[in-house]
Amino acid sequence: MAMSEVMRKVKPYLAIISLQFGYSGMYIITMVSFKHGMSHWVLSVYRHVVALLIIAPFALVLERKIRPKMTLPIFLRMLALGFLEPVLDQNLYNMGMKATSTTFASAIVNVLPAITFLMALVFRLESVNLRKLPSWAKIIGTAITVSGAMVMTLYKGAAFQIIKSSGISHHDSASTEPSDQHWVVGTVYLIGSCCGWAGFFILQSFTLKIYPAELSLTAWICVTGIVEGSIATFIMERDLSVWVIGWDSRLLACVYSGVVCSGMAYYVQGVVTRERGPVFLTSFSPLIMIITAALGSFVLAEQVHVGSIIGAILIVFGLYSVVWGKSKDVKSTSDDTVKGEGHELPIKDDTRSGSGIFDKIEVSVPAEKSKGPGKNSNVPPQAPTPRS
Repeated sequence: MAMSEVMRKVKPYLAIISLQFGYSGMYIITMVSFKHGMSHWVLSVYRHVVALLIIAPFALVLERKIRPKMTLPIFLRMLALGFLEPVLDQNLYNMGMKATSTTFASAIVNVLPAITFLMALVFRLESVNLRKLPSWAKIIGTAITVSGAMVMTLYKGAAFQIIKSSGISHHDSASTEPSDQHWVVGTVYLIGSCCGWAGFFILQSFTLKIYPAELSLTAWICVTGIVEGSIATFIMERDLSVWVIGWDSRLLACVYSGVVCSGMAYYVQGVVTRERGPVFLTSFSPLIMIITAALGSFVLAEQVHVGSIIGAILIVFGLYSVVWGKSKDVKSTSDDTVKGEGHELPIKDDTRSGSGIFDKIEVSVPAEKSKGPGKNSNVPPQAPTPRS
């Protein structure tokens, strides 16, 4: 009994740490496939083909009775979601990673919560009260995170290798290290990628309110992403031979990213979020940067710059400040609900069996203040998780 209790407590930690290794492995395998001639446009399409093959059967079976009717506004939102994440975000990210390094790219991704916070303010999904400490924590954390990204962009400093290894590449540093111009352009690509991903989270939160079938929505995003990504690929890649992949790292990158980072990741994130909450899930995201730096140095023989380390430290501090402010906001909202008049109805968990991608919690208003059924209050959006 004692051993089972320990395993129950340790299981979320093991799951989320394994997920960080999965994301880090995707960055390394993707970069290796690029070195073997893989087009990032084709990779994005093939990745979502694999993800669709995994998700569609579960969506068809588990949500056949709860799937809302398709309408034109819903379909247009799905088209926008398919463009923001599978096309815009992933291709800009891969272009930025090719121009810089896997370590730098995984560190820049940590600015995503700050960008999402700013966009949530614009769309009035987030509020700020300057008289409360959590709001100041979110503002200061956002500023620190952006400052860290600027340091990583403008200051490189001395370069060194974390792990001495021959790696897969034996070229000299001049041939493998991107130029300053490529470094700046790559950073712009990565920041644009984060903006696209943040926009995806914002639009997704609106779409789930009118189409609350998470697995089906994910499958539709894969479908629209495949179609739009194929059109973009035919425009950007005129050589049809880029679609041909062999039994090498290119096929491995498509299957791995589709299965691990677009299939299993959704399930793990749903389970961990349901048990421990999104704050717990987000707090482990800096592990990706550390793991990727070690793997990139060992497998790809990449060099790490002092500026990248300083900027990454600032980004991590800013990230934790934003996450702490968000956690206090949620706790404050919960306390205000508990202190309300009358007896509070139980919290309703609207999580459906097998749909553990997005979890929603609806809180009913006090019974004395409503003659009919309780009205639901929207829960503020949480800091997003690492790349899927």
